[in-house]
Amino acid sequence: MCFVSQDLVLSLAILVLVLLLGTPSSGAFGGAENDVKSAVFLSPKIELRPGSVANKDYYDIDFPRGHVAIKSFNAEVVDEAENPVPLHETYLHHWLVARYYQPKHVTSHTGYDGHRIHHKSDHISVRNSGICQEDTLGQYFGLGSETRGTATYIPHPFGIEIGNPDEIPDGYEEKWMVNIHAIDTRGAEDKMGCTECWCDLYNVTMDEYGEPLKPGYKGGLHCCYDYTRCKLREGFEGPKRSIYLRYTVKWVDWDSSIVPVKIYFLDVTDTLKISDDSKGPSLNHNCKLEYEVDSCSTGNMNGNGCIDVKRSTVAMQSGGYVIYGGGHQHSGGIALTLYGQDGRVICSSIPSYGNGTEAGNEEDYIVGMSTCYPQPGSVKIIDGEIVTLESNYSSSRAHTGVMGIFYLFVAEELPQQQHF
Repeated sequence: MCFVSQDLVLSLAILVLVLLLGTPSSGAFGGAENDVKSAVFLSPKIELRPGSVANKDYYDIDFPRGHVAIKSFNAEVVDEAENPVPLHETYLHHWLVARYYQPKHVTSHTGYDGHRIHHKSDHISVRNSGICQEDTLGQYFGLGSETRGTATYIPHPFGIEIGNPDEIPDGYEEKWMVNIHAIDTRGAEDKMGCTECWCDLYNVTMDEYGEPLKPGYKGGLHCCYDYTRCKLREGFEGPKRSIYLRYTVKWVDWDSSIVPVKIYFLDVTDTLKISDDSKGPSLNHNCKLEYEVDSCSTGNMNGNGCIDVKRSTVAMQSGGYVIYGGGHQHSGGIALTLYGQDGRVICSSIPSYGNGTEAGNEEDYIVGMSTCYPQPGSVKIIDGEIVTLESNYSSSRAHTGVMGIFYLFVAEELPQQQHF
């Protein structure tokens, strides 16, 4: 379906509103934060050559230890000299950080080993609060190309509680892993096509597990897995490069004044499916992560104002007060908006695009997503509320492997001094 340009005007109006209202207030509770600690870490080295793909899992990464409250997590790709690498050279498809418990007697393992953690029965995955299930979107933190320009700070007195000794099983210790998916597009015949993982550019007909691709599958994660390579311009040669994910974590020691937040990830491809087990029928969320956007007009591919709209509806079993919200989209994205059951806007996240060549301002790439910081107590999701996630993409040309993922930090209660 095509929409006229007034939809774009509306999107710009929403962006202005978000910029005016979406900045965190350090004095929201009458005092500045004290004793915030900060540390900068590097992931293990990843080697890439032009056109190659790395999709690596690293375990037992450097991370704050003890009973603390995480306040922010920021990351970017850097080279061996720790200079930022621009997206038009190495595209950061995504990074994500997940939590797990490991038996104390098990030797720590930091190297890449496929999906090892999912094969170890003695490891316990510690997922976020929902809504997707199984191995999908269970992380605590994660962004993509927008990582340099997206705020992640959680305002005082809220924080993400980790390292609580009362929650860690006896004989186990808390660990963290990172997944990094990067695509080297130096010399690529079609840089944007490589970042969207078009299968023909990767000459791929089978997925990473050796299974044939489903009929009609044009592109996405199943075509740009680890060790695949995107098509280069004829005759192009370039050197191998080493990159790292440099990540900065801020935290405070846990005390009774901190209000914990729950983390929710919502996926616009989410559909409910009925499964039957020994306990009887149950409803499960089937989050597919990615989808395709068809061109709205094969005869007019440039700037005709067409917008693809995709929606999903889910019930939030447990609600609370929204403290922070934001979205993740790929190039072509226009907006992600979460609506309440009564039609109110809970949060709208708008992508910003670069207009230069330097890292953080790469032309035609999403370099940031706006975030929501409502006055604590002003936006509440009630228990069982049905919410609708809407993802808008430009359909002036076709896109593959796009995403519409929304994340919320929700507090079940407010500080005692807060009144509404």
